[in-house]
Amino acid sequence: MRSISVVLLAALAVPGAALVAQTPQANHMHALQYVPPYVHAAVADPARGGDASNDARRKVADVMVFSNVKPGEKVLELIPGSGYFTRVFSGIVGATGHVYALWPDEYVKVDGDELAPFEKLAADPHYSNVSVLKQPAAQLSVPQPVDIVFTSQNYHDYPDKFMGKVDPVAFDKQVFAALKPGGLFIVIDHVAPAGSGMADTDTLHRIDPAIVKKQVESAGFVFAGESNVLRNPSDPHTNKVFDKSIRGHTDQFIYRFRKPG
Repeated sequence: MRSISVVLLAALAVPGAALVAQTPQANHMHALQYVPPYVHAAVADPARGGDASNDARRKVADVMVFSNVKPGEKVLELIPGSGYFTRVFSGIVGATGHVYALWPDEYVKVDGDELAPFEKLAADPHYSNVSVLKQPAAQLSVPQPVDIVFTSQNYHDYPDKFMGKVDPVAFDKQVFAALKPGGLFIVIDHVAPAGSGMADTDTLHRIDPAIVKKQVESAGFVFAGESNVLRNPSDPHTNKVFDKSIRGHTDQFIYRFRKPG
């Protein structure tokens, strides 16, 4: 109930929002939420092409509402992959906003095939408010302070060997510095067994939500709510996230942290 009320209260602050009843789906709790018109429009953008087929599974409208992203804002998206969330962020923030897509050098060395298609996306005039940042994983920075830093399914990557074993607290402090006062840090990731800390980040590609909360709060953030829309109680938490038995349907937490100010 806590996560439902957090989303509902956040949405009530948005004028002209539309009320949407979300029906229960397998392995997910249901919720009532308000979806602002600018979120509706960004999700419905025909330029998103095949992305729409994943919207129900990835709960993109729920994620955007929970992230509190608004027109005119600046967003830093970490390791954006195919640009699934980037396209929606771009549509929401509009011509007066901007989306910075950050590709750590170390990540590109391992998954470099993702970068070229994304750079093509950023070069498309339809996404003229998107720009690519390339920098060492341990040296996060932005051209200007942002309203939101967003990471989906890759917080767990940063402390791994291939990324240079970035210290998570040092990383979180850099995120803190990149945000405007009052800015939000949104973390989505695959759930690891309770009490496991970071033991499964490189093996199962999962992380214990409790260690994420502890690390981020230690950097000065205030915990500002969670959403259960990507939770899956039937996930045993012991399979690698790429295992065909669970891929695309892992138990995922969504945390929201706020920089005081």
